[in-house]
Amino acid sequence: MTEPLSDPPAPRFVSFEGVDGSGKTTQAALLAAHLRGQGREVVEVREPGGTPAGERVRAVVLDAHTRLGPRAEALLLAGARAQLVDEVIEPALARGAFVVADRFVDSSYVYQGAVRGLGAQAVHELNAFATAGRLPDRTVLLRLDAAEAAVRRGDGSGDRFESEPGTFLELVVRAYEAAAARAGERIVAISGEGEAHEVAERVREALGVR
Repeated sequence: MTEPLSDPPAPRFVSFEGVDGSGKTTQAALLAAHLRGQGREVVEVREPGGTPAGERVRAVVLDAHTRLGPRAEALLLAGARAQLVDEVIEPALARGAFVVADRFVDSSYVYQGAVRGLGAQAVHELNAFATAGRLPDRTVLLRLDAAEAAVRRGDGSGDRFESEPGTFLELVVRAYEAAAARAGERIVAISGEGEAHEVAERVREALGVR
C-alpha cells in the first residue's frame, strides 16, 4: 500500500519584499504571530537593522538629511546584513527556529542594483560575500502599484527612501517584478491589495503554512 504524500515542510527563513507601503512590516508580524500560535520559535528581523550595529547603520541610511552615493549605500546595507546573518539569522536557523525578515537581499537587487544603477552582478557579489551565500527559503513579494503605494506612503516627508519622488516608486515596482521573474520559485508574488487579514491568508496559502 502506497503511503500518502506528506505536506512539504514550511519554509524556515521567510523574507517579505515590496515597494514602501505594500504592507511588508504588517504581514511579517502577522506571519510570525501565526507561527508562534502553532508553538514554533520565531525570530523577527528587519533590514537594515536587527542588531545593535545594524540599527546604527539604519539610522544613517534612512536619515533624510544624509547624502549617500549608491555604492556607499550598498556597502552600508551589506555590512548591516552581514552582522544580522552572523549574529541572529544563522544561530536561529541552527537551533531550529523560524526567521521572518522584513526585507533581505532582494531589496538590494532592486534599490541599489536596479534603481540606483549599480547592476545585478555587483550587488550579487557584494551580498554573496556579506551573507556567506545565505538566502531565504521563500520570499514573499507583496504586489502594489506605484499609485496606491504613494497614497499609503503619505506626503513623502519620511526617511530617505520615502522622500523619493513618485517616479522612484514606479522604478521600484518594475524592478521587483523583474527580480521575481529571475528568482524562480524562491519568490512568490501575491497581491498586497485589501485588508491585512485577507493578505495574510494569501501569504499563508502561498507559503503552504496552515
